[in-house]
Amino acid sequence: MAEGELKLLGLWYSPFVLRVRMMLEQKGLSYEYLEQDLSNKSELLLKHNPIYKKVPVLIHGDRVICESLVILEYIDENWSGTGPCVLPADPYERAVSRFWAVYIDDKLLTSIIGILKAVTEEEKAENIVDIHAALEKLEESFKKCSGGKSFFGGDSIGFLDVTLGSYLVGIRAAERISESKLLDETMVPLLVEWENRFLAADCAKKTLPSVERVEERARMIRDTRWKAASTN
Repeated sequence: MAEGELKLLGLWYSPFVLRVRMMLEQKGLSYEYLEQDLSNKSELLLKHNPIYKKVPVLIHGDRVICESLVILEYIDENWSGTGPCVLPADPYERAVSRFWAVYIDDKLLTSIIGILKAVTEEEKAENIVDIHAALEKLEESFKKCSGGKSFFGGDSIGFLDVTLGSYLVGIRAAERISESKLLDETMVPLLVEWENRFLAADCAKKTLPSVERVEERARMIRDTRWKAASTN
C-alpha cells in the first residue's frame, strides 16, 4: 500500500467529486479537501491534471489519480484492508458493476443537463423520457446486483451505490426546476426505497449537499450560461 497524505481537488456540487468523497468516508480515510474554481483553474489543478484540467483529482503522496471511476477503484484496491470492500470480489460481478457505472454517467448526466437546458416543453419532455428509461434499466440492475439485499453492493454500500448516489441531489433538484417527477416510486419503487436507505447512510449524510443548495446552483448556471448561450 502506498503511503502519504491524501488530498482531493474537487467541486462541491459535482457528482464525480461527491462519489469520491463518499467512498473516502465509507473507507474511513482522512483527507484534505481543496475546492476548485473551474473558471479560474488553480496551478495545483493544472499541474496534477494537465491533460483534462478537470476534477476530481486525488493526490496520494507523490501519486496522482484522475477520473472518478478510476479513483474509486484505486481507493478500494489500495485500502483493501480498510473498511468494507466496495467492488465485488468476483471478476464477472466486478465487470458488471463497471458496465453499469459507465451507463449511469452516460445516461443520467446527459438527461439531467438536457432537462435544465431545454428551451421548449418538447425538449424537456424528450429528456424526461430518456431519464425515466435509464432509471427503469437501473431498477432492473438493482434487482440483479443486490440479490434482494439493501444496496447494489449487497449488505453494504458499494461501487454502484456511490456512483448512482452521487446523482440523487441533482435528480431531485432537476425535479424542482422542471416541475416533473423523475425518480418516481410508481415507476422505480425499488430505487426509491434504495434512495432512502442510501441517504440515511453516514457517508451520504456527511458528504451530499442539500437539494436546495444544488437547485440554487443549477438555476444560476442555467440562467447565466445556458440561457445566454441560447440567445446568441
